[in-house]
Amino acid sequence: MAIGWAIVSTGSHSENRIAPAIGETPGAELVAVCSRDQGRAEQFAEQHGAKAAYDSVEEMVRDSRVDAVFIVSPNSLHARHTFLAAQAGKQVITEKPMATTLEDAVDMVRQCRTNGVKLGLGFELRQHPAHKLMRDVIAQGALGRIGLAQGLWGGGVRGQDEPAARTGAQLWWEDPEMVGGASPMMGMGVHVVDLLRFLLAQDPIEVSAITDGQTEQQPLEHLVTMLLRFDGGTIATVCTGRLLPDPRNDISIYGTGGRAAGKGTLFAARQGEVEIVSDTVNQTEAYPGNLMPNFVAMLEDFQEAVEKDRQPAATGEDGAKVVQATLAMIESARTGQRIKLDPLKF
Repeated sequence: MAIGWAIVSTGSHSENRIAPAIGETPGAELVAVCSRDQGRAEQFAEQHGAKAAYDSVEEMVRDSRVDAVFIVSPNSLHARHTFLAAQAGKQVITEKPMATTLEDAVDMVRQCRTNGVKLGLGFELRQHPAHKLMRDVIAQGALGRIGLAQGLWGGGVRGQDEPAARTGAQLWWEDPEMVGGASPMMGMGVHVVDLLRFLLAQDPIEVSAITDGQTEQQPLEHLVTMLLRFDGGTIATVCTGRLLPDPRNDISIYGTGGRAAGKGTLFAARQGEVEIVSDTVNQTEAYPGNLMPNFVAMLEDFQEAVEKDRQPAATGEDGAKVVQATLAMIESARTGQRIKLDPLKF
């Protein structure tokens, strides 16, 4: 039987990625959508073949046809919407960042565990075959001891001194409270931090950051550079921003025995090239640009996790650890201090 999916939010991410991915995923069916605007919900439902449209999450999760909920609402609402879905016995995937406070992130994990439902995170970059290959090569020891990792994901428009203004349904990204106190870090940087954790199988224990924001004059940054120390000894840099026209959007791992690089792989689409250079593994693979495969693979993995009662590829615990690192980035940018991260207790 198909898993009945509901989507919370009818914004561009749901429109262009999540709803089409559900439509392409075997064993998945879009049965409901929720928007604050009932008319918009009905229009979205008609366009994507959903059976029901709601303007209330509370009402939507009472729909017996809904088995799982994909939460794509503004960042500050992820926790509340996750609680509602979990308490109704629905499986949950929430978009990144998982939450805007660490307390909410940890509570989301606990709520889903208490209610016996899975909690997954929308970290689709874990599904890129380039990144899976890099992780395997690192785990096998082909690169030796990993000393340095670097990730860049940004965007921008040539000649523009300020990022393009957001309009309409995307205006909440300009609200520090709704977005969670950071801008490109919340939109792109969280993906890079999670991907580093995935590739290295290590957790960050110390964070330092410089941004052009996190001040009274400019609460949200346009550019950020982070330095992270991981518990396995690796030092990493993460750079992201909205004033970076023509970015490479690469991730590179350097070890004592070689290097691995995803060239142009840091984007929602499955694209770019992976290059492995070492004494034992020398391999290059290219991937033509295609928006859907990473999202479809993420949904397939989550559905299998529900069916086989295992953890999904990106768990609530993974999401909470990225929230912790992101909040440390914000604190470091504001104070100029290095921030140490304590182990989380779930």
